[in-house]
Amino acid sequence: MTSQTIIFLSAFILIAIAAQRVSFEFQKVGLPLITGMLLIGIIAGPFVLHMFPKGAHQNLDFINDIALAFIAFAAGSELYLKEIRNRIRQIAWITFGQLVVTFLLSASIVYFISNQIPFMSGLPQNTKLAISILMGVIFVARSPSSAIAIINEMRAKGPFTRTALGVTVIKDVLVIILFTITFAIGKSLVNGAEMGFGFVILLLIELVISFALGFVLSKLITFLLSKPINKKVKSLLLLVVGYLIYVLAHYVKIHSHSIIGVSFLIEPLIICIIAGFLVSNFSNYRFEFSSIIEDVGPFVYLAFFTLTGLSLSFDVLLSVWEIAVLLFFVRLISIVLGALIGGVIAGDSMKFNLLGWMPYITQAGVGLGLATIVAAEFQLWGEEFLTLVIAVIIISQIVGPPLFKWAIKLVNEDHTKADSKDGDDVRDAIVFGFENQSIALATQLKNQSWNVKIATQLSEEKTRTIEDVEIAHIAGLTKESFYTIECEKANTIVCLLSDEENYKICEIAYEYLGTKNVVVRLHDRNWIEKFHQLGVKIVEPNTAMVSLLDHFVRSPQATSLLLGMEENQDTIDVEITDDNIHGMALRNLRFPSDVTILSVHRKESALVCHGFTRLRKGDIVTVVGTLESLEKVSLKLGN
Repeated sequence: MTSQTIIFLSAFILIAIAAQRVSFEFQKVGLPLITGMLLIGIIAGPFVLHMFPKGAHQNLDFINDIALAFIAFAAGSELYLKEIRNRIRQIAWITFGQLVVTFLLSASIVYFISNQIPFMSGLPQNTKLAISILMGVIFVARSPSSAIAIINEMRAKGPFTRTALGVTVIKDVLVIILFTITFAIGKSLVNGAEMGFGFVILLLIELVISFALGFVLSKLITFLLSKPINKKVKSLLLLVVGYLIYVLAHYVKIHSHSIIGVSFLIEPLIICIIAGFLVSNFSNYRFEFSSIIEDVGPFVYLAFFTLTGLSLSFDVLLSVWEIAVLLFFVRLISIVLGALIGGVIAGDSMKFNLLGWMPYITQAGVGLGLATIVAAEFQLWGEEFLTLVIAVIIISQIVGPPLFKWAIKLVNEDHTKADSKDGDDVRDAIVFGFENQSIALATQLKNQSWNVKIATQLSEEKTRTIEDVEIAHIAGLTKESFYTIECEKANTIVCLLSDEENYKICEIAYEYLGTKNVVVRLHDRNWIEKFHQLGVKIVEPNTAMVSLLDHFVRSPQATSLLLGMEENQDTIDVEITDDNIHGMALRNLRFPSDVTILSVHRKESALVCHGFTRLRKGDIVTVVGTLESLEKVSLKLGN
C-alpha cells in the first residue's frame, strides 16, 4: 500500500465516520440511512467541499471489492428455503414476471429514448443497446436489507410479507446471474466482437466454474466457522476471503488472456452468493453466519455507500435529474406490470395482485454494486452511467419504503400496536389487589414495557397514585365489572387477594374471559386442587422463598437468568400460533444467535428438547435472550 493510498484511506475513514453520524439524522425524518451516506459522500467529495480529490476513489477500489463480496454473501444467506416453502408458487411466478417484464420493458424503453439521455446520444447503436440491457438488469434489482429493515420495523408477518421477502431475495440471486450474461454480451457489443457459438460455450463454462467455485467457497467458510476462534476474527476472515475471490477473478482474467488468448471471466458475485446460500441452507453454522452478516453489515454498507458518494460526479448528477425521474417511472411501470402478471398467473388474491408491486421499489446494495462494476469496466461512459443509476436509486430509496409500509398496513400484516382487542397481546397484565407486593410487581412489569393495571375494590381515598400504573376501581368481583376495566384484553391476570376471592376471579377468567395466563398467590394449601382444575399457576409464599434460595445455591447463573436479573436478558413463553411453523424442527428455525430454547410444553407435558424436536401449533416454547431478540422470536412463532 503506497503512502498516497494511506492518506486517501485516512481521509475516507474520517468522512465515513461523519457520514455514519449524520445519516441517523436522515433516518429521523423518514429517509433511509444509505441516502444520508450517499449525500454526505457527495458533499465531502471533489465537487462541493473538496475534502476528497477527484479520482482518488480509484486508490480504494479494494473497499468496493470487499463490500460487493459481502453484499453477495448477505443476499445468498437471506435465501432460506424452509421459510418460503408455503408460498413457493406465488414467489416463483411473481419473480418470473418481475424478472422478465421489468428487464425487457425497461431495456426497450431506455434504448428507444437513448437519444434523450445526454451521455448516450452520440454513442454507436451497439453501445446504446449494451447500456440499455445493462440498465434493464439493474432496474430489476431490489434491496433485501431494506426489505428486512421495513419488515422488522413494522413487525410484519403473513403471506404477503413472506412473498415479498422471498421474491426480493430470489430475484437478487437471479439478477446477478442475468447480469453476468448481459455483462458479457454488453462487452461484446461495445468491443464489436462476434457472439457466435464459441461465445455461448465460453459463457456457459464461465458460469459453471463460478458455481463450482461457489460450492468450494462455501466449504471454506464452513471450515472457518467451525473453528473455536473469536467471532471478530471470523468476521475479519470472511471479509478477507470475499476480497480474495476478487483477486482470484482479476488474476484469472489477466493470465487467461496471455495463455489462451481469451479473457476467461469468473464472476465473484455469483461465487459469493452461491457460497452464502449453501452455508445458510446446508451447513450447521447458518446461525453464526447470519449473526456475522448482521454484525458486520452496517460497517460494510457505510464504507460502500460513502465511497460511492465520494466517487459520484455531482455535476453530471445535476444534469440528469430529469432523465432520472423519467427512468424511475419507467422502472415503476415495469414493476407494476411484472408483479400483476406474475400474481395473476400464480392465482394470488386480487388484493395482493393490486398491491404486489409496492414492496419492490426500493433499491440499494445489489443494484448499486452492479452499476459500479459497469462503471469500472467502461471508462468512456461508465461514470455517467453510474451517476444516472444512483439518481434513480436515490429516488427509489425515498419513494419505496413508505409504499412498502403502506402495503403492509393495507393487507393487515403489521403488528406495531402494543395492545390488541382480541387478548393476544403478551404485554397486558391486570393485578388484583392493592398492596405493597402488587405495587412492586406492577412497577417492575412496567419497567419491562408491560401495560399494567391494578384492580381494586377499595375507594380512591384508600389508594394512592402510582407513576405510570393505572389504578382501576371496581364495584365487585363480577364479569360485568371485569369488562368495564377491559380484562378480556389482558393476557395475564395476577391474583393477590384472599383464596376465596382469587378463586372467584379465576372462575370468571376461565369461563368468560379466556385469559391465557392466570397467576395466584396461595394462602391455604387446601385450595391447590381447585386452582389446578382451572389451569392456574400457583405461587405459595411459604415454600417459594426456600425454593428460590435453593436454586440460587445450586445454580446461581441459571437462576439469575431465569429471574431476569442479568442485564438486558429476559425469559418469555411463546405459544405457537403460526400455521407455517407447525411441523418444523427447531434446528430449521432461524433464531437470533443470542437466543436459547429452554423447554417446549405440549398439552401440559414437557418435551425433551433438542434440534430435531418438531413444533406443533399450540406448543408453549420457553425462550431466553435479549429483549430485542425475544420480540423477534415472539413475532416469528406467534401471529
